[in-house]
Amino acid sequence: MTHSADGAPSGLDLNLLVALDALLDERSVRGAARRLHLSEPAMSRTLGRIRKAMGDPVLVRAGRHMVPTPHALAVHAEVSAVVERARALFTGPGAVDLRTVSRTFSVLGHDAIAASLGPALFERAAREAPGVRLRFLGELPSEAPALRDGSADLEVGVIDTVAPEVRVERLFDDRMLAVVRPGHPLLSDEVTPERFAAADHLNVSPRGRLHGPLDTALAEIGLERRVVGSVGSFPASLFILLRTELVGVAPSWVRPLAEDLGLVLLPVPLRLPPLPFGLAWHPRHDADPAHIWLRATVRELLG
Repeated sequence: MTHSADGAPSGLDLNLLVALDALLDERSVRGAARRLHLSEPAMSRTLGRIRKAMGDPVLVRAGRHMVPTPHALAVHAEVSAVVERARALFTGPGAVDLRTVSRTFSVLGHDAIAASLGPALFERAAREAPGVRLRFLGELPSEAPALRDGSADLEVGVIDTVAPEVRVERLFDDRMLAVVRPGHPLLSDEVTPERFAAADHLNVSPRGRLHGPLDTALAEIGLERRVVGSVGSFPASLFILLRTELVGVAPSWVRPLAEDLGLVLLPVPLRLPPLPFGLAWHPRHDADPAHIWLRATVRELLG
């Protein structure tokens, strides 16, 4: 950015926006330099120019890492949107070669999403868009505006947001399945609500809750189950279920993980509300070719 005699901005260097986008995405001078094919000293000098232009430190040291300032976080989404629009403008429709794209996408969702979707998605990225890097983020509080502020690019899972500025695509209605080890006593006969409730159960809750929709459904027919404990994620629960007499539940998209471990999945003998599974993203990504590829690939792999 250039300045007039009185110090006010008189022009805009779009290269600074590209560098700022990379710095906020990577949160590292070294990472941003590698992404933009610059030397670290050159990127450090660019960061200095950005700090001067913005009147803000942008990135500050926190132990061994660098973290963005509140102002940098506030403008990150808009900076990314401007850079994406500029790329689209100069590239032209249909002219993007995904093999030349250098991007980092942050995917928000339950850790079981990463465990079940991750292997195939990394393989597809390596084959079709080798410059794309993927960061799977754990679930954030529902009130966190991760898609809006740019800290996440795509949300995958049970989407419950009502934010008007977020695009939501419903893929299917998911249902919970019961999970037990091979040879579990529950498999010896028909799984009735009574037999299901009589077993000892393991709950999955990031907050350690010992109850959930299953208990509501059981209470409606006069039954109650005994939950002996909880764990924070579905993958962790599977290893416990494999070596105990406990009964767990998991969404259908956890099936590949459970079957890889040799676990048995069966219908829950209760009327449970369907879970609207889908994708969510901010509209600024609508026409971004790399994000379109990401959405299409996730959609296909989940199909």
